[in-house]
Parts: sequence; C-alpha cells; structure tokens
Amino acid sequence: VSSLVEAGEIIQPLNERILGRTALEDVIDPFTNDVLVQANDIIDEKKVDEIDNAGIESVLLRSCLTCESKAGVCVKCYGRNMATLEWVEVGEPVGVIAAQSIGEPGTQLTMRTFHIGGTASRVIEQTTLSAKRTGLVKYQGLRTIKSLKGEIIVMNRNGHLLILDENGREKEKYSVVYGAKLKVIDGQEVQKNQTLVEWDPYTNSILTEVEGTIAFGDIVEGLTMKEDFDEITGLSTKVIISHRDEKKQPRVSIKDDKGETLRRYILPAGAHINVHEGDKVNAGDVIVKIPRESAKTKDITGGLPRVAELFEARKPHEQATIAEISGKIKFGGFVKGMRKIIVESESGEECDYLIPRGKHINVHEGDEVIAGEALMDGASNPHDILKVLGEKELQNYLVNEVQEVYRLQGVAINDKHIEVIVRQMLRHLIIEDPGDTDFLLGEQVTKKVFNEKNQGVIKNKKKPAKGMPVLLGITKSSLSTESFISAASFQETTRVLTEVSVSGKRDNLIGLKENVIMGRLIPAGTGCRAYSDIRIEEPEIEEVQPQAEEVPAEVE
Repeated sequence: VSSLVEAGEIIQPLNERILGRTALEDVIDPFTNDVLVQANDIIDEKKVDEIDNAGIESVLLRSCLTCESKAGVCVKCYGRNMATLEWVEVGEPVGVIAAQSIGEPGTQLTMRTFHIGGTASRVIEQTTLSAKRTGLVKYQGLRTIKSLKGEIIVMNRNGHLLILDENGREKEKYSVVYGAKLKVIDGQEVQKNQTLVEWDPYTNSILTEVEGTIAFGDIVEGLTMKEDFDEITGLSTKVIISHRDEKKQPRVSIKDDKGETLRRYILPAGAHINVHEGDKVNAGDVIVKIPRESAKTKDITGGLPRVAELFEARKPHEQATIAEISGKIKFGGFVKGMRKIIVESESGEECDYLIPRGKHINVHEGDEVIAGEALMDGASNPHDILKVLGEKELQNYLVNEVQEVYRLQGVAINDKHIEVIVRQMLRHLIIEDPGDTDFLLGEQVTKKVFNEKNQGVIKNKKKPAKGMPVLLGITKSSLSTESFISAASFQETTRVLTEVSVSGKRDNLIGLKENVIMGRLIPAGTGCRAYSDIRIEEPEIEEVQPQAEEVPAEVE
C-alpha cells in the first residue's frame, strides 16, 4: 500500500491508509536499518509517525482480500476494530460492520445521479504541471524527440515524470500525455512552482517522429473529407468525415526524398488536418489535431448509482477495449464496419481487436502498449481488468473507485470495510480443468469448496482441478452462497429452494442470516462457536439460617 496520488497530488497519504492495519513483513527504516514495526504487529498512531518520519513510501500489509482463513477473515488480516481501537475480537461480525459503514454514509450521498464536468468546469482544464517542491527531475519510460525550435516533445503514452528529494526518494509522480512539451531535462534540479510540462487539453495531436514530405491517401473532398471555413479567421481546415466506403482509409503518409513511405497515420472521423500535400515537415511537428470530446468523457456518474454499478460489477455502457498482451500496434483493415487493431508481442503472438467506427483510437501504428492499456476512449470494464491484469489489480481498482465516490462527498471510510465486500465478490471460481475431482467443466464453485476438494485429491496423489477467478456482483454473490436458507431469504426463493431440493444440499448453518431464520443463537459475539465451551464459575453463596429472636413480653 502506498499513498493515493491523483494528478500528482497526494489525496490520501500513506499514514491514513496504514493506521490500524497489520504489517506483513518487518518495516525497516531505510537509513538506520532499525525495525520500526515487526511482522504481524498492528500499526498504531505512534508507529505511523515513525514510518512517516523515516520517509517510507509503501508498506506491505495483511488484508482481508488476501486472507486465507476458510470462514470469515482472521484477526491479523482485519487489523484493529475501528470502535475500540484494539485488535478485533473473534466473533465480531465484520461483514455487518462493513455493510453499515458503507450504507450509512450512503444516506448522505445524493440519490440522484450527478455529473461532474460539463461546460462550466471545462474552463479550468489543466494545461501545465508545476513542481510542488524543490527536487531533481527523473524521466521514467519517456520517449522524447527535439523539435526544430528546440522543444522536447513526448512521443509515447505511458511515461512518467518523477521529482526526487536529495536522498533519491520519489516525492511526486506525474503521468505525461502524448505530445506534451517538457520544460525540464532528465536530472535537472527544479524549484517549487517551476513549470515541468505543457500540453493542449482540448485536442489529441498526431506528431511526426521523422522529417519528410507529406502525402495524402484516400482523402477525397465530399467523400472522406470536407473543408471547414471559419468566417472569423478566414481560414479553412480539412476535416475527415465518416464515410460508408470500407475500402477507403483516409491517411497521411510521410515520404523521404526517394518517395518511400517512412510513416503512415490513419485518421479517425473528426480529425483536422494541419498540413497540405507536398509540405515538408520536421520531427515533432503537429500534422493532425483531433478535438477531444472533453465534456463527454468527463461526465462521471457519481453518488449511489456509481457505488451500485461497482458493487454489482455491471459492464459500463461505453466500455473501452483493453490490450490483453503487451506489444506493438498494427492496423488491419475494416471488418464489418469495425476497425481492426492487431497487438503483436515480441514472441510473435497476435491479438486482434475490433473497434467500432467513429470511436477515437488512442494508439497509432507502431506504438508500444502494455497489457491492460486502453486502446480507445471509454470506461474500464472490471471483468476485463480481472481477465487481463489479475485479481490484485481488480481489487485495487474496486477499492479505489468506491473510495473515489465517497471522497468526493467528503466521507472517509476505512479501506478494510470495502475490502471485506470485495472479498465476497471474488470468492467464486469457474472450473477450467476438473482434474480428478468431481467438478464439472465451467461449474461455478466457491474458493472454500474448491480448495477443500483439491486438498483431498492431492492427498491421494491425483490431479487437482484448475479454476479461474470470476467477479460476481453482490446480488449474484449472495444468491450463490453455500447456505441455501440465506439465499432463499434474499431473492428468487422458489428457484433457490427447488434447486437445492433437487440436488439434496445440506445447510450447516454457519452464517448469521440462516441462524436468525431458524431462530437459533447467532454465531457472532458471545454466541460464536469459539466461546461455546466457556462456562462462568459461579461463587457458592452460603445460605443464611433464619434465627429465632426472643421478643420480650410486654409488661402489662
């Protein structure tokens, strides 16, 4: 876990995120090599200050997401109880607490969908980045070229600019957009508020990496291109329009003196061409500008609808296609009106993606992409993140996205509550290879059942099953719990009950809901199984014998 950084600013410092959690490994001071926190110890206020003063950037924690206990989570992975500030006790219903911690501030979130963005806040689009403190600049994964004017221009997408302090520790990190102009060089010392990068927030530009002569291909006025005349400036620009002819691919090529094509850029609809046929261009020149539909991409639904969307693991309305492998981009032709993009890895493996017409593609031919990078504009689909980047990344994504909604409303929720819920969303697997178990291919089982069956098979030296994690929304997850009484009390009662009666299932009454329904003591708090053998010794009380009192006779 490290500090949460957004646009270079720390929005939630490390000390807030680790307070009350358990360290996975010894936390060691990088300068004195002293052990600040021992493994499996709780990080309290005093230790948080020590970690802060030592300038440690990230700490490995135990988390509910990675806890391996079979039923519930263990005390060490949960950390301390937020109410008592002590270790959480065995039998504490942390799931109920998590649900309440998220549900209660939900009453403060607006019920309606509100939009952030729109015309008013577009005025303040950022165009520069400045250093927040004095330090040394370091380029991370940046590919740059120098233009004729001597400007340093960024030519790739996933680069970062770091600011280090005198000890070489990373203090700020900014992601740099393609086409941005860098105002500082690698290793340069910068002062506070010095400008680091400049860019145009309203357009995506296509820049040339080589010098040569411009040639157009398939750019035909009236068919694939129209001239836009601006009455105020008196200038006309060529704008690519969407067209039906799939054979025509409007493109700008750069040719050398011998007439051989050095680079080719395929243009999307709506692109403005800044050059004319036969123009000479130098490296770093802007040849095409694509206006950003800033208002469109900035409309984030917020409030409860967004939280519901995340917890129900719904696919977003306009989802982005993401690269499944790392490699180089190649453009194919059109297939059924969709543009084909091929990602070719170094080993020669290829993945094809079809992107709908008119959608802005974020990558150019020859670009390097890393697995999980979006190839077009749009919202991330959590199921894709799970498939491509794995469980860890998805867990981080869900926790951070839910926190984002509450943070905008000024509500602070501890990460562990969201982790408890995300753990429940990810507790199922789909069987890919049944091995020697009695699972079926494609069957959905809980990790608990999966691990129990596999351990039995491994003991007998047979082949265990293989499964793939699957993300279920909280409704789906509740319906597929092991307890059918709990599932039947929730939704689709008849369906759940007919299914379990056909398959002859047993309910071991492990959770809270099923015990409430059956009218038993719930297995939480003092009703927890761990406490069932505890008896209180009652002190023996001596019985007092009534003594006869002599009453003096009244004197007459």
